[in-house]
Amino acid sequence: MVSASRAEIRGPSAEVRLSQRLRGHRDPLVYNPAPLTAGGLRLKTVAEFAIQYCQFLDPEGNLAADAPPSARDVPELLRMYRTMTLVRVFDAKAVNLQRTGKLGTYASCLGHEATHIAVGAAMLPEDVVAPVYREYGTQLWRGVKMSEILLYWGGDEAGSNFSVPRQDFAWCVPIGSQMLHGAGVAMAMKIRGERRCSVTYVGDGGTSEGSFYEAINLAGARQLPAVFVIVNNRWAISVPIESQTAAKTLAQKAIAGGVTGIQVDGNDVIAVRHIVSEALAKARGGGGPTVIEALTYRLSDHTTSDDASRYRSADEVKTAWQQEPLLRLRKYLVKLGAWDDAREVALKAECAREVEAAVDTYLSAARPSTDAMFDNMFAKLPKSLREQREIARHYAAEPKL
Repeated sequence: MVSASRAEIRGPSAEVRLSQRLRGHRDPLVYNPAPLTAGGLRLKTVAEFAIQYCQFLDPEGNLAADAPPSARDVPELLRMYRTMTLVRVFDAKAVNLQRTGKLGTYASCLGHEATHIAVGAAMLPEDVVAPVYREYGTQLWRGVKMSEILLYWGGDEAGSNFSVPRQDFAWCVPIGSQMLHGAGVAMAMKIRGERRCSVTYVGDGGTSEGSFYEAINLAGARQLPAVFVIVNNRWAISVPIESQTAAKTLAQKAIAGGVTGIQVDGNDVIAVRHIVSEALAKARGGGGPTVIEALTYRLSDHTTSDDASRYRSADEVKTAWQQEPLLRLRKYLVKLGAWDDAREVALKAECAREVEAAVDTYLSAARPSTDAMFDNMFAKLPKSLREQREIARHYAAEPKL
């Protein structure tokens, strides 16, 4: 169900807005400030914009009457639910590996599964993803191996050398810089006359970076075949959304670049898949870019080096768990008669076996040499880095005490 309504700038408090969002409440989304007046000067409105919000599947698993046909495609829904479950099982295992010293710092994706899987399902194989650093659901859907994800977080550059898909970008830790990658590759696609699209992820905090606005401006000015997905999980590490921006929505940040912006319930896999599919079809047909703000919640710590309990309340997290994406889709599948407890137990066991096999592959991989840190930086390594490589070789050769 897509809706839009008018509102003044002044709205509910931050606490009320958070509670409303977690309950699936639609905030007023039209940015319509009071007109300026100056000594009798007559002013008029020359432009007005609306941000729409889309949700088809509510937290109780009830489907809206105007849901798209894909909402009744049971085989596709089951595939998405299976992948969402696999990602969650994998995510828990990766955190445990880090806690036992077998993996480096790891960024959990707990709570983001619907958005990530839906984006992957909407894309074509020839499209290109520019991720941040926790979009494992999209990557697994597109063919990235769990063992490759573990290699990356284990410090092995080979983890970024995806066997499938070859042209997707590797993880991007600098905040917001992947926006420029996504816009750039979309420009290359347009110059070449290719019917392909780039899909770029950015977090809510990343929309405050200059790179975000630069990419949106370029995409709008050149009408690039690009889709930018803002995963608004409410927290940029320990900074809440209310402290990051005064904007009522993050989707409205697209407007300044002449780009379409829309909000979607990021815990509704059906809505996200539908909106992303429409945006990709528009971009592929020459209609230009779209910014999609997916409203979800980070159920985990920011990374394994974070302790979210220091800055968020237990009640807030408890409320968010009641809206989480797997529970919602499972309720809907049960209502369709396509799921039950026995299938749930079997699926979790199957996913656990797949994850353990990936872990075995990761743990048995040969240890990379220190040269791997330098191999893919330049076609011809400059002198300063050649010197650093020699120093690294020296330390690697030293006997361990």
